[in-house]
Amino acid sequence: MPAGVLPDGHPLTEAARIWLAALQRCVRAVDYAAARPLFAPDVQAFGTHAAVVSGRDGLEREQWQQIWPAIREFTFRLAEVRCVGDEAVLGAIVPWDSLGVRPDGTAFPRPGRATIILVRREDRWVAVHSHFSLAPAAG
Repeated sequence: MPAGVLPDGHPLTEAARIWLAALQRCVRAVDYAAARPLFAPDVQAFGTHAAVVSGRDGLEREQWQQIWPAIREFTFRLAEVRCVGDEAVLGAIVPWDSLGVRPDGTAFPRPGRATIILVRREDRWVAVHSHFSLAPAAG
């Protein structure tokens, strides 16, 4: 099958949803150990905190540890995922929502979007790239 935009319901779109749901569980539980196998050791990433990160250890230290403990209710909008790719390389574009927590404990909406590039390694999907960013402010 040639690479291209995948329709909703396509098996690869469903594979991306399964991967995203697994990461969502990790973020909500602030479970770095469970998240690590979802990412390639040589992942390259951008984040809402980290400008550029090379490697899984750096991603955990510079992005996950800075953000995950400070947010709540992280949720990928799985019904809105858009995928492109094939059985070897799969890109997922998906909006997400979370609540940020201020130092006084009050929460505020923190919506964003992500692009994840997955590849097949050892018969499973792992992210070789992730880019998380906050949604542009309205107005």
